[in-house]
Amino acid sequence: MHTDARQLENNTRIAGDVCIIGAGAAGISIALEWINSPLKVILLESGGFDYEGEIQDLYRGKRTGLPYYPLESSRLRYFGGSTGHWAGFCSPLDPIDFKSRDWVPHSGWPFGAETLAPYYKRAHHLLELSEFEYDWRYWNKKDPDFEPLPFDEDVIIPKLWQFSAPTRFGKRYRKNILEASNVELFTYATVTSVNADQYGKQVTSVTVKNMTGKTLRVDARYFVIATGGIQNAALLLASNNVMPHGIGNDHDQVGRYFMEHLEITAADLLLDRPHYFSAYMLDFFFTKVRIEMAVHEKQQVLHKILNATAAISVKESDQHDNAAPGNRKEDEITSTGKSNQSDKHLRGWETAEKYYHEQKPEKPKPRQSTAFELFCRIEQAPDPDSRVTLDIEKDPLGFPRAALHWKFGSLERYTLRKLLELIGQQAGLSGLGRLKMKDWLADEGDAAFPSTVAGGWHHMGTTRMHDDKKQGVVDADCKVHGIGNLYVAGSSCFATAGAANPTLTLVAMALRLSDYLKQKLGRCEQT
Repeated sequence: MHTDARQLENNTRIAGDVCIIGAGAAGISIALEWINSPLKVILLESGGFDYEGEIQDLYRGKRTGLPYYPLESSRLRYFGGSTGHWAGFCSPLDPIDFKSRDWVPHSGWPFGAETLAPYYKRAHHLLELSEFEYDWRYWNKKDPDFEPLPFDEDVIIPKLWQFSAPTRFGKRYRKNILEASNVELFTYATVTSVNADQYGKQVTSVTVKNMTGKTLRVDARYFVIATGGIQNAALLLASNNVMPHGIGNDHDQVGRYFMEHLEITAADLLLDRPHYFSAYMLDFFFTKVRIEMAVHEKQQVLHKILNATAAISVKESDQHDNAAPGNRKEDEITSTGKSNQSDKHLRGWETAEKYYHEQKPEKPKPRQSTAFELFCRIEQAPDPDSRVTLDIEKDPLGFPRAALHWKFGSLERYTLRKLLELIGQQAGLSGLGRLKMKDWLADEGDAAFPSTVAGGWHHMGTTRMHDDKKQGVVDADCKVHGIGNLYVAGSSCFATAGAANPTLTLVAMALRLSDYLKQKLGRCEQT
């Protein structure tokens, strides 16, 4: 079912069993799990079914610290959320990503990789991926050309990525949601406050507003916030009627540990004879499985580095050092922090997809070359001073705009250099060729990155998961500490970032949360 909240009477009261705030990948994944349930699910979306500048501007906020994309450009605010322009990169987090590492302060999840394994398999279905298989040998049996570089896999491992269609949740699952009798989607329904009882122990309702000036109220038994890594934190902080510092923020943890993936072209791989490395090449809309290079867990422990990967692409010219896959020119960030606006970014994807579906071009043949470049993605260590707070400026609905202060330290650059050193050593030992780092990496003692370093458009960590309420916002079940019926979904719950793109993991975690809530509500029904 669908209701345009702009058409409702002012002060309308809506009731359900579960209220999901946000209809992006996490929110829709949860809602789909409740179709045909006897319980009523309310799904609230701030925008409509298409991009609108007025709604998108609600994301606008302040940026300090390291240069970052304009906040209104880094997410999409309509049904389907940022799956409207994602590229489909999917890979699970590695086992080490969940572990506490003594050289990475604040690392460690409340559970291990095995906990998410069954949910990763289910997430594959939603993201329209192939088999849940990330061993290169499996794919080599299907395609003999799909093989990794001849490196020692105890040092450099072949890290696999699978590629979603990419699945546009707003298009792919719109019919499922609209035809569900027990799930009601409200568009143009922006939540501006989560309302707790007088004791601050339970959420009783959420306040909803829209541009028509109307205010609505939604009552439910359980609430799930799924509005994205920055807005999840902002909404908790702004909900301060009962708790002056915001809901779940008794220990000043909400908004802290904002993490991104640092992405940059950092080295050239020079060979003595031409190769085409077909298993490593990326052609959007054609590639379904791809290899990148990563450091084995034992080497990460030995050298005390973060997780990181390196992708190979044919080197075009020195003028394209930051134009590798995943960080192409339309994604580029400059030293002033400016980037193209969301509408231009979105239209670029729409044009490419339209061409692919209508023209159905043939897959390009791999190009042989003796010169390749390495595009690297580095995990950001969790830092409590990298954070989201609230600005004094408010948006047209009276909600405080978010303020992002992005910060990271020296471990990230040390990790990048060690990654390249290990790859270079393996290239030499295997007789493949030589690796040449970019000039800015020459000084080992320099911790700075050049202005061309960019984030991966991945917002993680602002409502981090931890068993100790003094060190995190949600527990292992994504429940906000101290609040009996409030949960958070999405990559804001990540305790560490890993080196893999977050979508597969956040969908898996959303499915796990949905199962947990079904058990909770089932027990309630029995009593």
